[in-house]
Amino acid sequence: MATASYSKELNVALLAVQRAAILTKRVFHEKAKGTVSKDDKSPVTIGDFGAQALIISAIKHNFPQDQIVGEEEAKDLRSNSSLRDQIWQLVKETKLSDSPADQELGGPVPSEEAMLAAIDAGKSAGGNQGRIWALDPIDGTKGFLRGGQYAVCLALTVDGDVKLGVLGCPNLPVSDSAPLDSNIGQDASDSEGKGVLFSGVEGQGAQSRPLSTGALQPPSKIAMRPVADLKEATFCESVEAGHSSHGDQAAIAAELGITKPSVRMDSQAKYASIARGAGDVYLRLPVSATYQEKIWDHAAGDLIVREAGGEVSDVKGDRLDFSVGRTLAKNRGVVAAPKAIHPDVVQVVRKVLESK
Repeated sequence: MATASYSKELNVALLAVQRAAILTKRVFHEKAKGTVSKDDKSPVTIGDFGAQALIISAIKHNFPQDQIVGEEEAKDLRSNSSLRDQIWQLVKETKLSDSPADQELGGPVPSEEAMLAAIDAGKSAGGNQGRIWALDPIDGTKGFLRGGQYAVCLALTVDGDVKLGVLGCPNLPVSDSAPLDSNIGQDASDSEGKGVLFSGVEGQGAQSRPLSTGALQPPSKIAMRPVADLKEATFCESVEAGHSSHGDQAAIAAELGITKPSVRMDSQAKYASIARGAGDVYLRLPVSATYQEKIWDHAAGDLIVREAGGEVSDVKGDRLDFSVGRTLAKNRGVVAAPKAIHPDVVQVVRKVLESK
């Protein structure tokens, strides 16, 4: 029976995300060199399936009764032997360089069929009962393809509440004090000084540590920076206008008096960046009346920001509700900011959206 500290769950989640990032980084580089495929979307497909197989395999080894809400299922792989073989080659070769750490995850995935079964174990419907992991093996697929920001995301919910979250961000700078610049969403890499593992546990704060290929590196505590004057805040938003309304965000920034250009990047790297104080406000504003956010796109980032001293809500100011299935069906949009200014940001968001 797990203790309330979730120490084992955190360790397994950190190592599992770290191991999966070895695979995603390999695909990232082989794709960039043109050795994976000429089809522009296939690298992210390979990375998605491979990372999901590795992470679910590690969860099921340690917590066999837990459910998982994953993004992928293996049906297409079972009928596509070429794609399946490419992914299996990567999965079976991916391991942590520290043997005890890799063994904690159950060691290598034993067979191709075990890989497919692991991928298919991510079909949970979610909900408000029991232990359910939410997994996004590559969040920010377009960032991954363009050489921008992406994240390997894993969170544990218990009876619908997020208890721990881990984000692996291979292309973010290790230094928590590195400022965000406008190029971070496009001209990124996982070179020396890059690659961060962020984590948060309910009631225990948030941390960052360098992403490694072996045992876990020592952590540093992270916190959102105090914003004395909203005019000085740094906005983070999605690169894709199809994910969040850039026009509404510009109107909100103007209403708040913010003159600095927004920093656009893909994935939950935005949550991680404001949690460590590199940015201040993250807005994801509805572009469709019917679109429902997926829980795996927000669960880890939501907790890490809140544990770093921030507040996360929808555009009405209500907490995100991860208890109603695979989507945030009760919420529209996301507003994340330091606790002290979050109500002010929500007020302006509502004003702008209601004036349309």
